Amino acid sequence: MALPMVAPVFPAGREPLPPGISEEERQQMEQMKKWQNVMTSGMESCVVKTAIAGGGGFALGGLFSLMQASFAYEDPILRQQAQAGWSQKQKAAEVFKEMGRNMWRSGKGFGKVGALFAGIECVIESYRARNDMVNPVAAGFVAGGILARNSGPKAVLGGGLAFAAFSAAIDLFLRRETPEED
Repeated sequence: MALPMVAPVFPAGREPLPPGISEEERQQMEQMKKWQNVMTSGMESCVVKTAIAGGGGFALGGLFSLMQASFAYEDPILRQQAQAGWSQKQKAAEVFKEMGRNMWRSGKGFGKVGALFAGIECVIESYRARNDMVNPVAAGFVAGGILARNSGPKAVLGGGLAFAAFSAAIDLFLRRETPEED
């Protein structure tokens, strides 16, 4: 036996406020809920995931290059000969330009790899409608093959297998569960 449908007592959005919450706070909470819905629905998009991964890869690549520049060893005698007659300001400007070029180059490389992998993984996950180990491994294989495409069929297979293994290792590390304490 079905229960009869009862009309709500208050219209939607006009329910009474809990004690201690003002109308302004209620509006702020509704605005926060709207932004949260926009952000979570946007994160479901493969385009957004790809863009975030590409941007994060770009930033990470630039940071790695900057760290590498701080450890770089150059022969001071050769640098002195190449920059003979330059002021300290010119030398510093040249060092910063070189660092910027290297950061840009490294950032582009990391960004491309990140965007490629994330985009392929998202498409595979959307197609399969599952979130399991198959997605990153398959995406790693395809991405590795694409990255090695100009080096011949053996390199495509090797690159795909290597990237798939790396993706599996990273995913296993990130998915492992910590033991629960009693």
